[in-house]
Amino acid sequence: PVLEAVLDGAALLRAERKLPLPLAKVLVYDLLFGKGLKCGGRWKALLRRHRARLEAELARLKVRRGVSRNEELLAAAPGAAPRVPRYVRVNTLKTRVDDVVDFFKRQGYSFLGKAGSMEELRTLSGKKFLLDLHLPELLVFPPQTDFHDNRLYMSGHIILQDKASCLPAFLLSPVASSHVIDACAAPGNKTSHLAAILKNKGQIFAFDLDAKRLATMNTMLMRAGVTSFKLAQQDFLTVDPQDPKYSKVTYILLDPSCSGSGMVNRLPVEEAAPSAERLQALAGFQRKVLSHALSFPAVQRLAYSTCSVHREENEDVVQAVLQEQGSAFRLVNVFPSWPCRGLATFPGAECCLRASPTATLTQGFFVAVLERSAEESLQQGEEVEPGAAPPKKRRRKKQRVKT
Repeated sequence: PVLEAVLDGAALLRAERKLPLPLAKVLVYDLLFGKGLKCGGRWKALLRRHRARLEAELARLKVRRGVSRNEELLAAAPGAAPRVPRYVRVNTLKTRVDDVVDFFKRQGYSFLGKAGSMEELRTLSGKKFLLDLHLPELLVFPPQTDFHDNRLYMSGHIILQDKASCLPAFLLSPVASSHVIDACAAPGNKTSHLAAILKNKGQIFAFDLDAKRLATMNTMLMRAGVTSFKLAQQDFLTVDPQDPKYSKVTYILLDPSCSGSGMVNRLPVEEAAPSAERLQALAGFQRKVLSHALSFPAVQRLAYSTCSVHREENEDVVQAVLQEQGSAFRLVNVFPSWPCRGLATFPGAECCLRASPTATLTQGFFVAVLERSAEESLQQGEEVEPGAAPPKKRRRKKQRVKT
């Protein structure tokens, strides 16, 4: 495996005998392949002392295995996660799908049109690409296709975003001029997707606790041409639903912290599943934040999502909060053509969506859409947003006519 090879070559465990192997793997992965060390104190200082040797050993390993990028090295490793296509979301705030297709054709790619089946995505190879069969602004390229240096990516005309990660904003489908909350927003791909659906009309309130992630997110949103947003470094649970500035918020996208167990580009080594205690703690937080989101007085529609495969964080959270809410909110049966549904753990769970590398060629994901019931909306004197899939499609069509 890749991490053992890097650790052996850099002689890290021989130099640091008190460092356990499982912890060493996690730390080295975060340092070399992830988003940086998330720990602090002695372990962070220890890894920084050995960083040059670890990076040199990683470079030698890539040469020996004939690859140039970290992603290729991980994908080629024994026991590596299933390969999923490279998904490219066209940023309609700056360009059109047809223009991006023409750009890639000029770069030597062959456009095969709209995919007709999952099998067409599964067998994609070489310099060929397709329009996704489910999402209208998503292009699909073979796995490991690299666009990080492509000028369309650098300029914000395209967003590199997994297909499953596009589902929450797409299914929330806020109408133009709406006020929307993105409750746990960084790194911002879903926020930029919301802005594109809104056509930069209305207002997005985006929250995250991490100042560095918010700064990075702000840069990304500016590059993507997003203008209708306000960022706040704040725990969403501390946001007051009765604050007048949120009195017009009718849509909420909630993608809270989770186990991340659905992310196939994580460690390509045997990784212990989250303990029952860890899942219980996460689910408790998720129930709390979902209940909090539904307490905003004007909210009509909410998309709840995780990148977890565990029912404790998914169906069980949704079921518990729906029971707590009584008849105030209901699950919406969204996207009937989506092949992978929620686990049958309670009546109506099939309204939820699941995604996986094998079934949908994406990261592992879960999405549920909740709407305020008609009776509750009428009691509040509010207009009821249609929640089923056909009305949602009609709203999207009206948006296109206005353009």
